[in-house]
Amino acid sequence: MSLDPFDWIDEEARRRADAGLVRTLRPRPAAPVLLDLASNDYLGLTRHPDITAAAAGAARDWGAGATGSRLVTGSTALHAELENELAEFCGFEAALVLSSGYAANLAAVTALTGHGSLIVSDAGNHASIVDGCRLSRAATAVVPHADPDAVRKALRSHEGRALAVTDSVFSVDGDAAPLPRLAEVCRTEGAALLVDDAHGLGVLGEGGRGALAAAGLAGGGGIVTTLTLSKSLGSQGGAVLGPARVIEHLVNTARTFIFDTGLAPAAVGAALASLRLLRREPERAGRARAVAAALHERLTAAGLTAVRPDAAVVSVRAPSADAAVRWAADCRTAGIAVGCFRPPSVPDGVSRLRLTARADLTEEQIATVVSVVRRTAPVS
Repeated sequence: MSLDPFDWIDEEARRRADAGLVRTLRPRPAAPVLLDLASNDYLGLTRHPDITAAAAGAARDWGAGATGSRLVTGSTALHAELENELAEFCGFEAALVLSSGYAANLAAVTALTGHGSLIVSDAGNHASIVDGCRLSRAATAVVPHADPDAVRKALRSHEGRALAVTDSVFSVDGDAAPLPRLAEVCRTEGAALLVDDAHGLGVLGEGGRGALAAAGLAGGGGIVTTLTLSKSLGSQGGAVLGPARVIEHLVNTARTFIFDTGLAPAAVGAALASLRLLRREPERAGRARAVAAALHERLTAAGLTAVRPDAAVVSVRAPSADAAVRWAADCRTAGIAVGCFRPPSVPDGVSRLRLTARADLTEEQIATVVSVVRRTAPVS
């Protein structure tokens, strides 16, 4: 009797269902019907008319797709323009644009390490960093969250090339890494520092220049950063920024750059337009932080347990994975879209609602969000 080679999937599905961890796709309509605090559109630019017009114009001028990898036909003058302006805005020598923030992290981690080197990775790092460590062939030491002393100890256990890697703002709880202390540890131990600033760009630093600019570390020796263009800039894609020789090295060695089709021109045009708009309206960064602070203050005043935000992510604790799912569903029914984080997305086993502050939220909308989240909160 022959067996279906995918029968094992049914057992895996049953296990997920029993654990309350089933995930489903939920296509959204073109016209928003919910107040959105689930996306990462921190500056409210995804639907901004200047940004959508720039995306459409880039598609008309350059075509719907990049047509090939960046080293073949996929690199346009528009890509180079965005790279130059990103590097200048964030305070680095050079930048390299890739098809996603995920691809940017894989590129940076794998190209800057390799067999015989050491990666020291924060336990709270994003999955793309975790996967980069796994693909790098380097020894990896996972250290306790936001613990520079643990990073120092790990680095001192290794002789040779080493890289410490951390999120700037951690995507689950919205807390910030201790970047000045980490940079000092890396400097004294002779290691490079890689910072994923996906949740810092557009929110932290003067005019939204990012967490490294806020910490006075932008462009510093031995420091590289990765970004996403899909959060504050409201588009799609990712980038690596750092010394020019590091960027040249990635062009020649990073597999997720060399073998991937270039970022579509529409996404490049939208990101470039967003960057220029942020230069014109730098107050958007401070407004996003202010909205996050207001959400946190009012939710905690209502008796909920929320982590104080260091940027634009507000994390609200739920009593269980099932309760978090029901809570998020009840918020949707009441007209508010919120994120729902549960294992394995949160390795500490604590399920959460994640609210992302937006610079374009009004005071009335903030009050509505707080009212809905409080009213639908599960009983512990």
